[in-house]
This record gives sequence, structure tokens and C-alpha cells, in this order.
Amino acid sequence: MPAFRHEFYAIAIKADGDGKAITGQFSDFPEGTTLFFNTPFQLLSWDILPNWKGYYLMFSQDFITQSIVFSQILDLFPFLKMEKSIPFSIPNHQLEKVLSIYENIWNEYNGDASDKFQIIEAQVYLLLAHVKRLFESQVDRELAEQSLKAADLKLLSRYKTLIQTSFYPDAKLEAYSNLHSTSHYAHKLSVHPNHLNAVVKGITGITALNHIHKHLLSLSKSYLLQTEMNVKEIAYTLYFDSPNNFNSFFKRKTGQTPLEYRQSVR
Repeated sequence: MPAFRHEFYAIAIKADGDGKAITGQFSDFPEGTTLFFNTPFQLLSWDILPNWKGYYLMFSQDFITQSIVFSQILDLFPFLKMEKSIPFSIPNHQLEKVLSIYENIWNEYNGDASDKFQIIEAQVYLLLAHVKRLFESQVDRELAEQSLKAADLKLLSRYKTLIQTSFYPDAKLEAYSNLHSTSHYAHKLSVHPNHLNAVVKGITGITALNHIHKHLLSLSKSYLLQTEMNVKEIAYTLYFDSPNNFNSFFKRKTGQTPLEYRQSVR
């Protein structure tokens, strides 16, 4: 499989077989049974032989969003946000336990029980808890902390870029996109809104929503200063529901109505 990116979280186990997978920067996996994981948008590829044995479990942002258990998944299991996931080996005495969780998930997924995804949700949580224990016992803490910090900085950069490009005149938007909501960008970035806000505020000191408002205000002033568009045209260009909402937003942020601002700067 040539290099590609997918928008899922993945937790994989290589129990046996020849060939190799490449995840992030890692291609030299430990000998024996190996467990590794992928984060959304991470580059991965593989070249494996038919005797490869194991499981590759992928779950989407939708699976996380609809789950009460996983609403804080990146806070509970921070290794999932690492840009460069680190593969590690599973001790023999724990192999059977971990493999049995994968097998249970597989059996539930291929069954027809009406509540199978509730069982799968619980099993995925159990698997992540075991992975966290193994991760913390084998991976260098300083390396992990550096990687997690890099992941947060990259998320912030992607968030700020996404805000800017979403308001480009030729941007292609999905139906019912709400460019004024952090939830919209969190979904695009495959993270929970609470996690996005925590990362953005932790690095910049202001909330994720404030970043959207700052950009909206900057664009608003540019249109008022540099164009002859009326307030109604500017409001809809910036995806406000109505000119009144735009007026209220602008006055709350500046103390002036859009027309008062235009007259004052001109």
C-alpha cells in the first residue's frame, strides 16, 4: 500500500508475519508482537506478506462524537494525538489479554446484535487503557512529551489556517456549515471541540472561539474600510444569519456600529 493519509484513529497489532508497515517516521518495528497506532492525517504505508497476522482497528470522529465515554478521549489517552506514533512490543504475558480484546471487537462487529456498538465502545476503551499502560512503561517520557507538544502546536496552526481559508471567496463549503462555531472546525480537524479549545487556549491564552471572532472582526473592518459593500452584503459575505446579528457582533466588539466605524475611519 503506497503512502496515504486517512482521517481515522487506528490501533493495530502485528501478532505474526513478515514484511513491515511504516507509520509516521517509524519503519523499524520491535521484534515479535508489535502494537502501534495512527492519528488522523498521519502518513502511513505498508508492504506486508500474506502471512501477516493481527488486527487493524480504525474508528472515526463520528464514533467519538456520539460517545459519552470518548468525549474526552485525547485527554484520557494523549498518545493518540502524537504526530509520530511510537510502536512498541507487547510482553508475552500480556499478549493473550490484548488479542482477546481485538477478537471480541471483531466478533461483535460481525454479529447482528442491536446493541453491538455499545459493547464495542466498552471494548475499545478497555483496549486503549491497556495500550496506555504499555505506552507509559516502554516509551521515553521526555520524547513523548516533546511529541505531544509538537502535536498541539500543529493543531493550533491547522486551526488558524482553516479559519482563514474557510472565509476565502472561493471556499467550497458543505451544506449547513457554521463558520462561526468551533464545532465546525473541530469536526474538520477530527478532534473534540473541548480538546481543541483546551489546546488553543493553553498555547495562546484565548479561547478557540475568540480566534474566530478576531478573524471575523478583522475581515469586517477590511470590508468596511476598503470596499463600498453595504452592511447587509458584508454580513452575508461573512456568513452571519442576518445583518442585525452582524451589527450586534460588531458593536459588542468595537463599541461602534459598522456604519459608525466606516464613517470614523474615513
